[in-house]
Amino acid sequence: MKMNGAMKQDRRGFLRVAGTATAALALGGLPFAAHSARADTEKLKIGVVGSGRVGGTLGGVWVKAGHEVMFSSRDLEHDKNLAASLGPKARSGTPREAAAFGEVLLISVPYRALPDVGKDLGNLVKGKVVIDTCNPIPSRDGDIATWAREKGAGLASAELLPGARIVRAFNAIGYARMGAAHEQQGERIGMPIAGDDPTANELASRLIREIGYEPVLIGGLAMGKHLMPGTPLAGERTPDQIRQIAATLK
Repeated sequence: MKMNGAMKQDRRGFLRVAGTATAALALGGLPFAAHSARADTEKLKIGVVGSGRVGGTLGGVWVKAGHEVMFSSRDLEHDKNLAASLGPKARSGTPREAAAFGEVLLISVPYRALPDVGKDLGNLVKGKVVIDTCNPIPSRDGDIATWAREKGAGLASAELLPGARIVRAFNAIGYARMGAAHEQQGERIGMPIAGDDPTANELASRLIREIGYEPVLIGGLAMGKHLMPGTPLAGERTPDQIRQIAATLK
């Protein structure tokens, strides 16, 4: 993939961090049965790269659910204040520190920044479950978004984050209600997800349920192209409605 100067405009600004960090244990190294048992019973360490509206909201709910969460972004002061407001299970750090800390990573940045995320975090994402909320929006992200839409957002993210076990989720629904979805009574709103790795899909599904949604796997990463605003799956729908719509998509 060739990217012109416009696609590199944020190269100097995002995720430039000195020093090195040692990657935390990836869940991918566990046998499937052991992982399944752990996913059901143990709390996780979650690294958030991009702690804005979506990342900050989701991370906050996971803290309340008992997980340890490290928030990171370009605004370290914001991350410190956010972590302080959430209590002792929340902390702040650099993106590299968050990537090393997390057994699971949530990456929630403008799509134009995703190439730099992949380059700067490098081996720290390899083998880890990465929940990808990033949407390629041409009016905001420029040429990289056009390329990602042509390739398909799921496959594009996999190319930009090599070695990560990506699950696309939280892409086709607004962030405003994410912080309160777990308080909702009655039938849960469905959350369409796409991913190639069954174990990663299982773990992401557990975390999605803790946010308050019912995950609905619509297919592999190639189907991630449908998880964006403006697609038939965008907006709040029941799990059955998501399955019916997904059955008509290719």
